[in-house]
Amino acid sequence: MNLTSSISSIVSHTNSTETESWFIPVDILMIICTILVIILATLFVLVIIFDKTCHTISMMLISNSCLTAIVLGCISFSLSLFTLENDIKQIYYEDSFCAFRAYMNYALSAAFMFSFSLQAFYRYIVIVYRTHLFLQSIKFQVFLISLTWIFSFTYPLVIIFTDRIIYNIDNQICQLPLRLSFSLIFGAFCIYIIPVSMTMFIYIKLILYVKELRHHMIIVNTLSRAQRELKMVQRIVTLINIIMTIGIPHGIFIFISFFTTPPKYHFRIAFVFVDASLLSVMIVLLQFTDPLKKSIMKRLSIRPNAIAPGRPY
Repeated sequence: MNLTSSISSIVSHTNSTETESWFIPVDILMIICTILVIILATLFVLVIIFDKTCHTISMMLISNSCLTAIVLGCISFSLSLFTLENDIKQIYYEDSFCAFRAYMNYALSAAFMFSFSLQAFYRYIVIVYRTHLFLQSIKFQVFLISLTWIFSFTYPLVIIFTDRIIYNIDNQICQLPLRLSFSLIFGAFCIYIIPVSMTMFIYIKLILYVKELRHHMIIVNTLSRAQRELKMVQRIVTLINIIMTIGIPHGIFIFISFFTTPPKYHFRIAFVFVDASLLSVMIVLLQFTDPLKKSIMKRLSIRPNAIAPGRPY
């Protein structure tokens, strides 16, 4: 009797859920974006590994961003594939990996954003603390990478224990419900506000430091190197701006949820832009990373006219 009632309840709930015509095309678009992210990030990591000219600390930090993008892309691909399968079959249920995918998505999103903060921090150390060799060493940078990964995989546990991740039937995804809550605000701080604030703070400090150098009698090479590192940090800020700009719909839905109910399909809409921003970042990262672009062009036998020879990254 209980089994019959449960089945009837599921069927009734399924019939009450609408399936829009744009669901499947959007699902396919997200799958394409995530596949391209995985391919590009994997290619970048392989080039960095096998090209000796890319064996520098700065490139190691970039490979950390790429590695994070690979795993994040795989999780996003799994999310999109799960949604597509349910949309095609018109099945509405929470599988055994649904909450795990949500946890990994939160963790890796933070790790990805912090990877750019680490790149900016290294550029800052190279210029401001150029005599502190330990801070510039591989061991210290690996230590910082480890810290960001540990933090990224630890903070979502607070979210899980304080506000349970639920399966949203309309959006076919397991996520925190969008409403004014500690978990949602805490997650936003850990994923976006803290790493972005750190990167912007480093950027501003480096700008002020370069301006100060211009007012003092210093070696020309020191100033030119500081300006070059500042330019690299500017590129990192540009990458973050791409993420934040394309991801605006997600932020808008979170803000709306503090005061009223967000649109019915808010997660579907938001995650399209999130996946698109991730792909855009990987494309722009290739354009900004001269050694990586030069190495790929060499293998494709394309002459890198736009890349200044001998410029260190």
